[in-house]
Amino acid sequence: MPEGGIQPCLTVIVATAQALKMHGGAELENITRPDKESLVKGLKNLQKHLDNMNAFGQSVVVAFNKYASDTEEEIALVEEFCRQAGAGFAVNSAFADGGEGAVSLAETVVEAIEHHPSGPLTFTYRNEDPVTEKIAAVACKLYGAAEVTYSMAARKKLKLIQEMGIGHYPVCIAKTQYSFSTDPKCYGCAEGFEVHIKDLVINNGAEMIVAVAGDIMRMPGLPKSPQAERIDLVNGLIEGLS
Repeated sequence: MPEGGIQPCLTVIVATAQALKMHGGAELENITRPDKESLVKGLKNLQKHLDNMNAFGQSVVVAFNKYASDTEEEIALVEEFCRQAGAGFAVNSAFADGGEGAVSLAETVVEAIEHHPSGPLTFTYRNEDPVTEKIAAVACKLYGAAEVTYSMAARKKLKLIQEMGIGHYPVCIAKTQYSFSTDPKCYGCAEGFEVHIKDLVINNGAEMIVAVAGDIMRMPGLPKSPQAERIDLVNGLIEGLS
């Protein structure tokens, strides 16, 4: 968030047992099965997210989205982990139970805001830092990378950014959401990896520089046969929306 923006009072991180098991090494087809070992290993990924939010000076509540396959033992393990990490914890079953299932989460958030609000927002870099230092700060401090490399195209953009005098713009790194690294299959809490910047996109209107890292589609496209081809108006009624 740019300096001078709204001061947040709390961060909510959503976690699921299935995601934690995946980050703990469980095969995707097995993540709905009880697996204490994978769940515990996957907590390292959650810890990294907590560390990052704490680095921003944020108080955190973990919203545990409950699935029918979750066991009480698994939920208790995550709750105890959050307690020891100094984060709030609440089970959210709103998908199955409607508003009633989110009451505990709402109460936990209110309690945290009233008694454990976030401190002043701490930024990862300064606006006046060079673009390469900003990218390195995010990649190394927040993601856990060891180094940042640039393609020839990206290096040309760095020169253009300097010539345009817009090096003070904040940076946004576009990469996979499935991993801290740029490899979507590198689950868990990756460390010591390389972040390769393929391109730098100058969004001059928004005053933001987007660093494109790894293989990622920035704007999803339509499938070969979009649902719109099957939507029609028949006798005054719309068909094909479901």
